[in-house]
Amino acid sequence: MEEALEKIRPHTSSSLSHQKTPAVLLIALESTFKEQNTDASPTAYFAALLTTLDGTLQKKKLGSDEMEVLHAVLYLLALIAPFVSAPVVRTNLSTVLSLTAPLFSVLKEHAPALRSQLSLYHAIFQSLDRSQLDTQGIRQTFASILQFCIDPRPKVRKKAADLVKDVLSNPPPPLSRHPYSERVAEWAKSALSEVGAGPFSKLKAKSPEASPETALHIVAFLRPVLGRLPPPSIPAIANLLLTLPRLGHPYLSQSSYSVLSDLFTLPSDNGTHISNQLSGVLSVVLASPPSKSDSILSPAWVQVLGNAFSVYRADDVNSHANELGKVWKVVWSFLESNDPPTRKAAAQSLDMLCRSFTPEFISYTLQDTNSSTTLRKIIAQTLKALDSLVYARAMPELLSVISSMIANLRYRPGPRTFPTAAESLLLPIIEHVGKLRVQKGFEYKEAADATLATAMRVLGPHVLLQTLPLNVEPHDLEAGKEPRAFLLPLLTQSHPSPLGHFVSYFVPLSERMFDLQSNAEAEDRPSEAKVWSVLVAQIWSGFAGYCHTPPDLKEALTPAFSQLLSQLLYGQPELRPAVLKGLKALVESNVAAATLKEGHTSDPDAPSVDEATANIAVLRAQAESWLAVFFNVFGTVGRDSRGMIGDVISAWASIAGEKEITKAYVKVAELFKNNLTLAAKGPSQHGGQDSGSVTAMTQDILILLLPFLSTADATALYNLCLSTEVLTGKDNGVQKRGYKILTKLVESGKVTVDAEAVISQMDKLSEGLVAAAKKDRFNLLSSLVPSLPSMAMHIIPSLIPEAVLGTKEPSEKARTAAFELVLIMGRKMSQGGVVKRNLIDGMDEDGASDTAASIEEFLTMLAGGLAASPHMISATITAISRLVFEFKDTISAKLHTELFATLLVFLTSANREIVKSVLGFVKLAIHTLPTEIIRPHLKDLVPKLLNWSHDHKNHFKAKVRHIFERMLRRFGWDEVYPCAGEEEAAKVLVNIKKRKERAKRKKISRAEEGEDDDDVPITRHVTGDAFEDILYGSESELDDSDDDVPIQSKNQQNKKQSEQGTRLRLDDDEPMDLLSGAASRITNDTSKRRRKPGQDASRFKTDEDTGKMIIDEELESDNEDIRPSTDVAGTAYRESMTSVDGFTRGPNGRVKFHKDTKKRRREEFEAEDVEMADGEAATIASKKNKRKAEPKLGHEFKAKRAGGDVKKKGMDPYAYLSLSQAAKKGGRGRNNLGITGKR
Repeated sequence: MEEALEKIRPHTSSSLSHQKTPAVLLIALESTFKEQNTDASPTAYFAALLTTLDGTLQKKKLGSDEMEVLHAVLYLLALIAPFVSAPVVRTNLSTVLSLTAPLFSVLKEHAPALRSQLSLYHAIFQSLDRSQLDTQGIRQTFASILQFCIDPRPKVRKKAADLVKDVLSNPPPPLSRHPYSERVAEWAKSALSEVGAGPFSKLKAKSPEASPETALHIVAFLRPVLGRLPPPSIPAIANLLLTLPRLGHPYLSQSSYSVLSDLFTLPSDNGTHISNQLSGVLSVVLASPPSKSDSILSPAWVQVLGNAFSVYRADDVNSHANELGKVWKVVWSFLESNDPPTRKAAAQSLDMLCRSFTPEFISYTLQDTNSSTTLRKIIAQTLKALDSLVYARAMPELLSVISSMIANLRYRPGPRTFPTAAESLLLPIIEHVGKLRVQKGFEYKEAADATLATAMRVLGPHVLLQTLPLNVEPHDLEAGKEPRAFLLPLLTQSHPSPLGHFVSYFVPLSERMFDLQSNAEAEDRPSEAKVWSVLVAQIWSGFAGYCHTPPDLKEALTPAFSQLLSQLLYGQPELRPAVLKGLKALVESNVAAATLKEGHTSDPDAPSVDEATANIAVLRAQAESWLAVFFNVFGTVGRDSRGMIGDVISAWASIAGEKEITKAYVKVAELFKNNLTLAAKGPSQHGGQDSGSVTAMTQDILILLLPFLSTADATALYNLCLSTEVLTGKDNGVQKRGYKILTKLVESGKVTVDAEAVISQMDKLSEGLVAAAKKDRFNLLSSLVPSLPSMAMHIIPSLIPEAVLGTKEPSEKARTAAFELVLIMGRKMSQGGVVKRNLIDGMDEDGASDTAASIEEFLTMLAGGLAASPHMISATITAISRLVFEFKDTISAKLHTELFATLLVFLTSANREIVKSVLGFVKLAIHTLPTEIIRPHLKDLVPKLLNWSHDHKNHFKAKVRHIFERMLRRFGWDEVYPCAGEEEAAKVLVNIKKRKERAKRKKISRAEEGEDDDDVPITRHVTGDAFEDILYGSESELDDSDDDVPIQSKNQQNKKQSEQGTRLRLDDDEPMDLLSGAASRITNDTSKRRRKPGQDASRFKTDEDTGKMIIDEELESDNEDIRPSTDVAGTAYRESMTSVDGFTRGPNGRVKFHKDTKKRRREEFEAEDVEMADGEAATIASKKNKRKAEPKLGHEFKAKRAGGDVKKKGMDPYAYLSLSQAAKKGGRGRNNLGITGKR
């Protein structure tokens, strides 16, 4: 509430009355509160505003001034009401009703005030109980609000509709449905009846409310409240909505169909009883089909049919089949439409129809082999459409419908060994899609791949590959069979095929391909070897798809196959991720199936709980062997590859028995001890090589096994890691993992921990701590502090220096852990206890008495760091800031004031590190602390902040500006500016005020120009931590105000692309058959000029022997040189300096024009000649072949940037020619060069 009121107070000097009047009224109310020493609570504002409203309404005549006051009172009431407690609203309900209820008729012509009135009642209705809803005044008021739901003004209409929706969504307890829902349903039926009584032209003469716009408003109002209306009223509303399309208004018809679609998709537990009337609804909708060319109405109409049939339930199979056939036939015809949205909506509707395939309906079709059944007709129609030219443009939608048919025919008439209905009915369609996929001109390969992926998921590879073989082996290619390697990536998804199919089919295939790869590498054919390598990798990527609850796990996972998998893990790094993924899926899928209750899955291929339990028993028997393999692989791979292996180890350890886990732990722990002894004798390992040691690797394995250890093993591991060798080891990785293991063991609760003794022992071992282990040490301390007994609070002061200094660590994770430790210690102290001061280091000789633990005592302990080094002072201030933010409501006002006054002194420090922390605290305090605490310190705070307002180092200037912006928002200009002091310092505040006003003016001007700010939401960087956002986030309103560059919205940048049509593509070499295979001849508008392979390469010369392209660099550079110059701006300056028409300025600024000399004219003519030659090089070359200029004598020795000749390639220039050059014969009467270079 205070934030909302702060935005109103500054407008007392506004020139706009609707801004000024509420601000003046608010200031007047608050001044009255101060005079009467009344707390400015929401209740006080509410009572004062009701009194003001009563006084305003008692005047006999409301003039313009009184109306402005009335509007301002309603505006402030609407703002305050949500913060007033519900008992206060209920107590004053009669007063509020008597004052505001009669105003609806008065405010009907004043939309802003009417919106405030509606907002007020929005808050009032949320506070009422069950008994008050039946009072006459409330019922009449709600009836008046319902009429505003069809108001012609959009903002008023939206405010009223939101009010009704929220009222119905929040019924008073213990009711599940609001008592006003029946009233809303009756009003909606009455309004719809009035609108649907006849043509709009006649209704306009009778009732102004019965217009097309009113009908649209009613339909828009119904959409969000449908689910809140009484179930018995839904059928009547549906029948009334069905009467609207016949009125001939396209947008009204579209809206009514959309609402009907929403009505049909309501949850079945809503009890809407609409399913009993669906047959009649379908008949009415089918009787008024729109034109296929109607792009507005057609999508909504077909969507209604699909949604209606999705909840349709017939009494018998025959009636269901008949209704499905009628609806399918009508919706299918819309796939012929030229409008892409209509085709898309038709495909979605057909998808809804496919979901209505019930098991009874599918069984009926499987038993009746007659082709005249509805489902077989649908399948035949779909198969025929794949080759039809009529549906060629709808090929993506057609393929999506086929995918839906496959997915909804997963029904099996028996156990998992029985074929699915899709296998029995849809194999011809799937085979045809596979043929289309390999056709050269087929452009919808992605859609075909999606359909084949659905077939792979439903049928499984063991069925699909019989219909569509891979044909990737050499003998298949030699036989001319089309390869289908695109099927291999589809194997990765889960499917019902048995694991034995992979063992019998793909394992031998991958072995043959690996042999082909080896032969190709031996014969130096790297490209071919790469092809076979990729195919092998794709085959093993599909291994995981077979591992989702395979039905034949016991028979397929033989020792021979397990040995093969182990060899791949050891010797084939590129196949290792695929094998690990499959082994992990074996465990996780069976565990999930075993824990799932019977009947709670919709997957017909899911195994029973007994089958999954039997599979887990098979895997548990092999767990010990597999864990040994995984440990060995874990130790041989690099750090980046250990994550996946660790996940697999965790998965298999979760199903292993306690004996197996104990055996594995003993082996790893023994290896860890041995390597720890060896590492202690060797050199220390620091830096980034901490994970390279065997000791650290064994610790990683122990971390993975830790959740599954028994209590005895966990205790042994705890004692092992708490030893001096681990926590003060020379290896960074060993220390880090030692602390991490201890933390996990303490958090697991498997170990009994004496927190006081452990912390004391850790304190002794702190000297050998390395920087890399600090984060994990802080985490361990954070887990130990809550376990401290209430009589051992004297331990906490010994942890404060380490935790506070940790907030300054370079590592972000270490800093976060240190802050968390400070907070945990604060929470522990706030829970109470006794601090024995005589047991604290340094206080044992003072005879200090015991004191009670509290958060204020903890802050007092922390404040001792303010007398240390500058680094410690800065860290202490930051820690205090974090605690103040966390416990701001617990800390007393006195301590808040003392802390603020103490830390304010450090603003004058010369140390920037200290000042930086203090600025953060001040920023936090202004944001979170009550204004009463900060206001007395403004006179000291503002001048000290202004001293740093011109310092650019450490971003102090920006930090101070952000602090002042917040300060001005909380305290106002009149309180902050007088504290500024001298005139120079006050200019900073004036500048901030001007910048803010400038930003507001720009925002208003953009709004007046029609730019919608909502299109470009300003997203600020959020860290996810409220403290971090306050301390380091700027939240400056002026950051973005100085950017004069207009920001284009996404809608402006990405213009709507026109809908791309389709056309037939002609191939000159091949005749076209329009009756068959038309899908492969369809192309988009954008692909009229298809790139032909090798077209770019044809411009280059080729070597006849090798076939390689020859690229002449000199030719390329020549081509680049003849491009026309476009550097107009760059040549303008040069031209002004050198041309005849140019000029220069003398030392006194006088203009001196260039003289029209012969030399200047010649240079300008040559420049123009070069530009003309550049611009028209292609044209001149095509019209006239110029004779190449003969080189001048000694041209190779001519210098480009200096006078005279230069030495080239070790050869000196000479004044004579060689005899061979001079004796060269010229053709066609050309004169030869003489011995002296003359003609």
